[in-house]
Amino acid sequence: MTSSTDRYPVPAGRHRVEESIERSRFICTVQRTISPEDAQAFIRDMNSEFPDATHNCWAYVAGPPGSSDRIGMSDDGEPHGTAGRPMLTVLVHGGVGEITAVVTRYYGGTKLGTGGLVKAYGGAVQLALATLPRAERVDYVEVRLTIAYPNIAAMQQLLPEVEAEVMAHEYGADVQYTLRLPRQNVAALRSAVADATRGEGTVLTTTTPMDMR
Repeated sequence: MTSSTDRYPVPAGRHRVEESIERSRFICTVQRTISPEDAQAFIRDMNSEFPDATHNCWAYVAGPPGSSDRIGMSDDGEPHGTAGRPMLTVLVHGGVGEITAVVTRYYGGTKLGTGGLVKAYGGAVQLALATLPRAERVDYVEVRLTIAYPNIAAMQQLLPEVEAEVMAHEYGADVQYTLRLPRQNVAALRSAVADATRGEGTVLTTTTPMDMR
């Protein structure tokens, strides 16, 4: 069974949108951040880029989409609960993982009120997510596949189906492949190898590297 933590979308890079509401500028910048420390570094970068802003409010999810831990938010001087919270709510339900959003506001002279601020900050993040270029973060594992020589052709046809990449191979009494593939596809590989080799082939997990593509 595939876990939602095995494979999910993340930002492909830094992305920015801007809109004006009642003469206030709202600039939303998002970026992939894989940890709370990474998120804080990005937030500091935004504070340095916009040192004269009225507010630099932020929120982050430093994990898979929908994570309720490794999250953070700040109203940065806006009324409590009117900026960071609506931003975080959008991120948590946005279907993108490992993401931080900073909404920079330049005040335009017209107060928006509590409801207006919630709508403005949450809406800025929604706009950014709607136009966000995405990459895919994949949890890869490395496995050792052992088969008999007559099964080589069948395995060569199977490997692309499970997105397996051959990292190394050894030829001895049997054929041994070191493969790298998405964790979620290991069960399918085991089943296919068992069928193709009549139970004689083996698949052993060796390492669990993390990667993104």
